Amino acid sequence: MLAIGLLLTLKSFGQAPSEILLFDLDIQKNKLSISNPKNITNHPGYDNQPFFHTDLPIIYYASFNDEGRSDIKYYNYKTGETKSLTNTPEREYSPTLTLDKQFISCIVQRDNGAQDLCKYPLEGGEALPIINNMIVGYHLWTDNSHLALFILGKDKKPNTLHYLLLPTKTDTIIAENIGRSLHRVPGENAFSFVHKITETKWFIKKYNPRKGVISVISVTPPNQEDMCWTPDGKIFFSDGDKIVWMDPKKDKTWKDVPVSSGAELLKGITRLAVSADGKKLAVVVAE
Repeated sequence: MLAIGLLLTLKSFGQAPSEILLFDLDIQKNKLSISNPKNITNHPGYDNQPFFHTDLPIIYYASFNDEGRSDIKYYNYKTGETKSLTNTPEREYSPTLTLDKQFISCIVQRDNGAQDLCKYPLEGGEALPIINNMIVGYHLWTDNSHLALFILGKDKKPNTLHYLLLPTKTDTIIAENIGRSLHRVPGENAFSFVHKITETKWFIKKYNPRKGVISVISVTPPNQEDMCWTPDGKIFFSDGDKIVWMDPKKDKTWKDVPVSSGAELLKGITRLAVSADGKKLAVVVAE
């Protein structure tokens, strides 16, 4: 009965059961490969949205409890320990380390339909509100005072990309019909996003806040939106049951990421994340 109830709850919240695999990543100039996968969640239900701490061997992620409510957990891949950062009656998603490394910011989905952006101290404690006047889907800290925001459209209006200056609440709409992947571009004063121009034409683009300019990086794999950057400027992209990559400074086409071991586990791939040292790759797969 518990398994049936949990599946019904997951279905009602629209989140498919998933697991997070942690691979070793080997990058050598124009050659790379992944190997030695470990299921770091191994838990029935939704485990998703991995985010690496920039200094510590820790991955934060969102995980459903038995009641179908998402809390933020974290896994230490040196010790193998998993702990909870939040345990609340709300639902927390998209954990993100703030740039001062003092908080985890996340989306808080409330029973009244609100989706606020809040932050929790790393050592635990009460949520501190950041944004509570928009329906925030995803977010990215571009610096300590600016946020890139995926804002859900109301009344059948498209999702929009916003650039928000927190101290003054100055809000600029950058684009419509965007995907959920928002990332800082390594080595540049810019952040990337997926722009869904039509049902079949999707592009990776970047926005330079100082110049106010949007430029195209590449076409995405067909109808895919989950990506991440490596520290040296390569792009990894989910392509269903495989991972592809390119160096946008050199390449025009996507290449398959060689998998030395664990290729059979790569099914229903969605979100990806690379550690700050470029040695680990987190991959979300279907349960």
